[in-house]
Amino acid sequence: KTKAQFGSVGRRIPHRILHVINQDGESLGQMHRAEALKLMDQRNLKLVLLQENAEPPVYRLMTGQQIHEEQLRRAEKKKASPKPGVVQKELSFSSTIAKNDFETKTKQIAQWIEKKYHVKVTIRQAK
Repeated sequence: KTKAQFGSVGRRIPHRILHVINQDGESLGQMHRAEALKLMDQRNLKLVLLQENAEPPVYRLMTGQQIHEEQLRRAEKKKASPKPGVVQKELSFSSTIAKNDFETKTKQIAQWIEKKYHVKVTIRQAK
C-alpha cells in the first residue's frame, strides 16, 4: 500500500523561517525553525509541511492521529481523481464489413479522437 506522503514530518526542516499553524488550525505566525522545534517538543506534536511554495513555507503542528487521518483523506481523494495517462480504445473490423457498420464505427473513432484518445484499429481477414 502506498500512502499519500507529506513533504516533511518531524525534525527535518530545510527552511529557516516558517509560518506555523497549531493543531486547531489557528495561525501562530512566522517563527524561526528552532522556536518551532521547541514548540513541537513542548506540546509533543509533529511539524508537517503543508505549503512549500508559500513565502514563508507553511507548517502545521499535528498529532499522530491527525497525520494519519490526513493521509487517509489524501489517499481517498487520489483514488477519486481520474488517472493521468493515455486512454487507448480499440476497434476491429472484418474485411467484409457492411457499409452502414463501417460508417458507424468510423463515427465512433472520430468521437474518440476528438476526446484525445489513442485509437487502435485492427482489420481481420474474412474466411
